[in-house]
Amino acid sequence: MHNLQAVFIDRDGTMGGTGHFIHPRDFELFPFALGAIHLLKEKGIKVFALTNQHRIALGQASEAEFSRQFVSFGMDASYICPHSSGSDCECQKPKPGLLLRAAEEHGLDLRQCAVIGDVGTTDMLAAAAVGAIKVLVRTGWGENSLMAYRKDWYEAAEPDFIAADLLEAAQWLIALKVG
Repeated sequence: MHNLQAVFIDRDGTMGGTGHFIHPRDFELFPFALGAIHLLKEKGIKVFALTNQHRIALGQASEAEFSRQFVSFGMDASYICPHSSGSDCECQKPKPGLLLRAAEEHGLDLRQCAVIGDVGTTDMLAAAAVGAIKVLVRTGWGENSLMAYRKDWYEAAEPDFIAADLLEAAQWLIALKVG
């Protein structure tokens, strides 16, 4: 039996939006996103946001605004890289710093966790770096990740499942947990 401890979910393009930066006050979830988050939580699985938000470094939003947004979605915690693109920090996906910090803070075995995201070169590579279950959604940048950019990441981080959207990803993970 598989014991899924936590699911890390990317924001832009996975939970909602377009894949591009949208300020928290203007961000709209996909219609199925809250249902997916609640479905996971009902099964006793911790749900965390996992997101690169380089616009924080540019002063276009604050980390607190993102954190409040994730709390309003019902998430247990948020792991946000606020640094500029291409910075040498350890927390910007595809580096696994945020996942490692979450594991330490919540006593997680990352091999018993999943990452759901729409970008192979960040979300899937970060998951692969820690041995987490990799679920790519086709929303946001998902189709481009699978088609135009597949060569940049797929061999190193082939997804365990490719989902139409966050709800299908959550349903698959729950079936995996009890299967």
